[in-house]
Amino acid sequence: MVQMDADLARRHYFDLEERFGKSVFDVTASFMQSGPVIAFVLEGVEAVANVRRLVGVTFPNQANPGTIRGDFAHTSKAYTEAKHTVAANLIHASGNVEEAKYEVELWFSESELFDYQTVAERFLF
Repeated sequence: MVQMDADLARRHYFDLEERFGKSVFDVTASFMQSGPVIAFVLEGVEAVANVRRLVGVTFPNQANPGTIRGDFAHTSKAYTEAKHTVAANLIHASGNVEEAKYEVELWFSESELFDYQTVAERFLF
C-alpha cells in the first residue's frame, strides 16, 4: 500500500498533461493522491493482455460485465466530458509491455520483486 505523493503522480502520469491537458492531469493527480493505492505486479504468459481483459476498457460503461470496471465502476465518457473531469477508475493496468516495465521500475524497488518457479511452471514448462 502506497500513499502517492506529487512527485510519484508526476512520474507515473508523465505524459497525461501533454496528451489531455493540464486540467486532466491535475484532477487525476489529485484523485490518486486522495488515499492509499494498493500496487502489485502480476507476471505470466501474456500478462499485460490477460490483466487488461480482467480489468476491462477504460470507461466503465463500455467495459464488459464480469470485468472489474464493468462490475464495480460507473463513469461514462459522456459524463466525464460534460463535467470536464476524468474517469476516476478504481483500477489501473499497464497498456503494453513497455509501459508495464516502466511502471514496475517506478513503483517497486529491486528488493520488492522476487523470481521463483510456481508449481504450475514446474509441470507445464
